[in-house]
Amino acid sequence: MKDDLLLSVRGVGKQFMQGNRLRWACRDVSFDLYPGEVLAVVGESGSGKSTLLRLLAARLGCDAGSVMYDVRGEAGEVQGADGLVDLARLSQARLRWLARTDWGFVEQHARDGLRMNVSGGANIGERRMALGARHYGKLRSEALGWMERVELDTDRIDDLPGSYSGGMQQRLQIARNLVTHPRLVFMDEPTTGLDVSVQARLLDLVRELVDQLHLAAVIVTHDLAVARLLAHRMLVMKDGYVVEQGLTDRVLDDPQHPYTQLLVSSVLTP
Repeated sequence: MKDDLLLSVRGVGKQFMQGNRLRWACRDVSFDLYPGEVLAVVGESGSGKSTLLRLLAARLGCDAGSVMYDVRGEAGEVQGADGLVDLARLSQARLRWLARTDWGFVEQHARDGLRMNVSGGANIGERRMALGARHYGKLRSEALGWMERVELDTDRIDDLPGSYSGGMQQRLQIARNLVTHPRLVFMDEPTTGLDVSVQARLLDLVRELVDQLHLAAVIVTHDLAVARLLAHRMLVMKDGYVVEQGLTDRVLDDPQHPYTQLLVSSVLTP
């Protein structure tokens, strides 16, 4: 797992106005992520975990600290000693290119990550078209292949996503994100709102795809069972700060911080 460093986060923070004063939504967050590694960010609502995810994906700008990524450079991109590039130094066009190709972002609500007015197959093919693919037959064949891979009925390739169930929409969103073979995927509460049986199969699918494709992933969740199933390491957030981090099994089986102990005990208490 310890290949070249993929993502390095140092002292990251973000402020928002609350009433007439600035408040830190997250502050002083630091960690490293390697290829093939899955990191879960857990905490209650309002802990800052979703804000952190958007900072990592450059959907928000940092007010403190830096997010460094292995951009696989272009001329003019200033790399640090570890070969990483500060995302704040990249143009918006370059960030959009990363978001369409080298990154995936699975939204909590699948409708936010899909184009609801085009077919399921077109949703998958659209990201390939951003890379210059234009051959209709090849795009359709690739979309069919990905529908099979995420266990969607290929007969529904021409149906609009609105006719899909919630679980099907989430699987379609995953296929749409992975078709370009990104190295890093961000997931924001990917199982929220799904039935328990649908959640279980979706999590199994995500774990299989992460292993097969050697993906790095950052998964935001309030569900410790999701973290245990998917993540190698985890961060526990409270009031915008990371209060504990480490190997997932260690954190869940032997929590050190009182807040983590409370989270774990609340899951175990009937």
